[in-house]
Amino acid sequence: MNDLEPATVEQLLARAREGDEQQRERLFEACRSYLALVARAQVESWLQAKADASDLVQQTLLEAHRGFDRFEGRTEAEWLAWLRRILRHNAADLVRRYRGTEKRQARREVAFRQPGDDSQVLGAPEPAGREPTPSQQLVARDRDLQIAAALDRLSPDHREVIALRNLERLPFDEVAERMGRSRPAVQMLWARAIKKLQEALEQ
Repeated sequence: MNDLEPATVEQLLARAREGDEQQRERLFEACRSYLALVARAQVESWLQAKADASDLVQQTLLEAHRGFDRFEGRTEAEWLAWLRRILRHNAADLVRRYRGTEKRQARREVAFRQPGDDSQVLGAPEPAGREPTPSQQLVARDRDLQIAAALDRLSPDHREVIALRNLERLPFDEVAERMGRSRPAVQMLWARAIKKLQEALEQ
């Protein structure tokens, strides 16, 4: 496997364990966008004005690098779960750091679905149907990395409206206020963003 060949997480893990530093870097970079989404969902809305989620991601990746030899899993699911545990620990430390001086608001932490949890945890209720909706796809365990990569290809406005509506679960009125737009404009933007996400996933 060279640095240009596509590889699965399992392949990258195996190569990294063999001491291939280049594949180890690829492994961590492949998960950066995914961790950014999880960080956005883990950090409460009131705290996001004070802390940059990218700093939380960087800290998590640094700790994962340092503790890589202690990771015993073999699969993508085990690897992502391990990274999430590190990130949640760092996010909890961050929240505790600010909690002493800030009044705690209602929690809006939204984690990606955990194994065995079939409930829909992101976004507004979706109509029932045979095909998974974009919001349901957003929490599909076996597509986490693909979804993160698809979101990364959207425009900044589309990424932001999905993050606010689906990850932070804000009502449209608050999304509109945060984005400096009217509620109808934000609703139309969100609908277009979900459509773009679905197209990106189908590709």
